[in-house]
Amino acid sequence: MDRLDELRSQVRLHLLAMVVIQNIIAILIIGGLLASTNLGITESALITLSLSSIAALIGVNIVSSRVVEPMRALWQTVLHLSPAEHGATAPTFDEVRMGRELVISLVNQIYQLINISNQAEAEMELLSGDLHHNFIAQNLPLPMVMLDETETIRFANPAAAAYVGLTVEEMVGKNVYMVIDMSFPSEETFDKWLKTSKVKSATAVSSWERVRLNVRDDHPTRLFDLAAYYNRNNPEHNETMLVLFDHTKEYSQDDQAVSFIALSVHELRTPLTLLRGYIEVFEDELGKNIDDPELKGFMMKMNAQAEQLTAFVNNILNVARVDNDQLELKLHSEDWSTTLKSSIEMLSLRAKVRDISLKCSFAKDLPPVAIDKLSIREVVNNLVDNAIKYSGTSKTIEIKTFLNPEGLVETTVQDFGLGISSSILPNLFSKFYRDHRNRAQIGGTGLGLYLAKAIVTAHGGTITVKSHEGQGSTFGFTLLPYDKLGKNQKPNDFEITRGAHGWIKNHSLYRR
Repeated sequence: MDRLDELRSQVRLHLLAMVVIQNIIAILIIGGLLASTNLGITESALITLSLSSIAALIGVNIVSSRVVEPMRALWQTVLHLSPAEHGATAPTFDEVRMGRELVISLVNQIYQLINISNQAEAEMELLSGDLHHNFIAQNLPLPMVMLDETETIRFANPAAAAYVGLTVEEMVGKNVYMVIDMSFPSEETFDKWLKTSKVKSATAVSSWERVRLNVRDDHPTRLFDLAAYYNRNNPEHNETMLVLFDHTKEYSQDDQAVSFIALSVHELRTPLTLLRGYIEVFEDELGKNIDDPELKGFMMKMNAQAEQLTAFVNNILNVARVDNDQLELKLHSEDWSTTLKSSIEMLSLRAKVRDISLKCSFAKDLPPVAIDKLSIREVVNNLVDNAIKYSGTSKTIEIKTFLNPEGLVETTVQDFGLGISSSILPNLFSKFYRDHRNRAQIGGTGLGLYLAKAIVTAHGGTITVKSHEGQGSTFGFTLLPYDKLGKNQKPNDFEITRGAHGWIKNHSLYRR
């Protein structure tokens, strides 16, 4: 307030000086006019008033300009510090004659306030970048985890810690694969996607369904969908974000359904075996003596339905084994043409009932393959059975086997029937998945292709599909020639034991 009073005193002095000077000028003018001219008092007064008014205007301009100088300096300071582009330079105080100390003090206060504001803004940005102080991240009801460029957990919200059965402190600073042990229903794992994204993309987004969290014995099993976002060279080092969407209840019901069905179906094996045995006895004992074509047709259809029911039972039981990691394959060196021909002969009756012919084309001199005969026959059965179901009015299915350019033995099953929409193809090998447009007309469980892929993958091969609506579909799978197996994979050169399971470990260090 002292400096403000000083400015007020300076303004009063300037105004007083201006009034005094104006009065002195007026007295001098009127005295000079009366002494040196013959003008009267009235004329002299008018001239004096005019000249003193001019002097007053000059004085007012001088005083007003000096009074405004402090405000001009403050205004220039505000423009200079404004975020908008004004082009104003920093103020100088050389021309400030009145209240200079007050102006300098106020400008310093403005600079200090700006610095405090910038520091507060920087701290807020820092806190927003630090997810440990971010309200939304901390209170998000979904489990969320942030990883740096080395896949180390930089942040985990309380929901994530509770989900995996740890504390936040136990998660942060650890490698994500050591803390969140995930298994995926296919080989397209998070680990594989992230490695590819780091090489090929600056940013990437992906999601996975039906992921399993492998937890401790005292923590409940978790099944969830996973969404991931990758951002290379993130300035806060939050390079990868994971969000988990829990579906344990829904997905567990599916698994329990398979287990329950498998338990129920298992009881069908004994009566089904008896039924097939009686059918074979009837064919052997009575088949030659039955002349009625209708009765022969009945016998053929009964046999075909028994085989189809057997395939259904085997599918259910093997899917349950796959999901429980209990299906083991014994790989032997086998002649593939002989094995495939034997499998097709068993399927020919099923095709004949539908008046469909199976046309086979086998390349010569195929190398021996490493297969488990029983399980690989299920692959052939499922692919041919699908072709029969979806052939529509077409009466031909083509089965080919050959050595492909990669040196693998490839087998294709092609029908010329309904075909498959391109929107359905990505989910075709998922468990329980069926085309919604024809599921009412065509029977099935949605497990055959899922099981076929698990078995082919366990053999070290791949399974593919090509299809066009209205033109049919071609399913193909590859098998490794026995000679292509590494020496460490065939220790006794006779039998190889492999597990066929539906869950793929997320990280190569832990992959089975």
